[in-house]
Amino acid sequence: MKSSSKPLHPLRSWLSIERNQTSHGEKWISALGALIGITVVYQLTHWCFPAGFNHAGGAIMLASMGASAVLVFAVPHGALSQPWAVIAGHLVSAFIGVSCQLMFPDQAWTGALAVGLAVGAMHYLRCIHPPGGATALAAVIGGSDVHALGYNYLLTPVAINVAAILLAGIVFNACFAWRRYPVQLHRRRQQAIAVPSAQRHVDLTQEDFHAAIGQLNSFVDITDESLTELLELAKQNAERDALHPDLIEPGRCYSNGRLGRAWSVRRVSVTPALSGPSADRLVFAVVAGDGIGDIGHATAAELRQWARFEVSLHEGGRWAKLGSR
Repeated sequence: MKSSSKPLHPLRSWLSIERNQTSHGEKWISALGALIGITVVYQLTHWCFPAGFNHAGGAIMLASMGASAVLVFAVPHGALSQPWAVIAGHLVSAFIGVSCQLMFPDQAWTGALAVGLAVGAMHYLRCIHPPGGATALAAVIGGSDVHALGYNYLLTPVAINVAAILLAGIVFNACFAWRRYPVQLHRRRQQAIAVPSAQRHVDLTQEDFHAAIGQLNSFVDITDESLTELLELAKQNAERDALHPDLIEPGRCYSNGRLGRAWSVRRVSVTPALSGPSADRLVFAVVAGDGIGDIGHATAAELRQWARFEVSLHEGGRWAKLGSR
């Protein structure tokens, strides 16, 4: 089989532009949740300290809460979004930031030191939360009002802001059964689908993972337990229909059924190949996965040997086995 490559398509791989297979409704729910969450943080902080809002000795709404809102409301089942990560990530980072500022005030490198130590501490305490780095940095570059707070910075604003964003996340996400927060509440409400072990003799494919992610309808920032759940859903999709195409037909798309970087989808053209006997050669274009943008030609027998099953493109850029939703 011969193929030619389009030079611009590798740019997508280098930039790591991945498909977001969540529904449009899920995307809008995430945006609404972030809006409500930040409103709750602002109102609760202002309610606790109405006279001291944005002044020394009072309370401040941290800019890093905006980043926490993205995680809690857009990726509610992600490892970086869970309560321990949010609570410890912010508080530990705040402590480190204040300590660095007290020990090394007015140094150009103090902020960098605070962020670096915060990242290391979050690693060891298993509470990595990216907005924590911003919380540590704010303790250093926040100006005289923040510096005057000293270790009170951990309470006002950090602890109050964290409590508010978590409260908003729990209440808001509880309204939607598939995105309850924290993730433990979601797992407890899942119904296991029993499949006899004797039937588990099929290979998983990339399409099965795509179908499983579509069923989750949640942006995947994966935890170990969520990965197990995703694997289980993929197995169920694989067991439903593990078929190979009987014929290769022009105008249709076929997948090699492999996983990861080796996965590829080819669309067979209705135009015969220009080189070789046109009667037994078909032109194909790689439309997804490995070699995307390549154009080549092969016999129907060669394509059938390569193909695992026919696929179609669904909403959100998700490729699925023909007949699957």
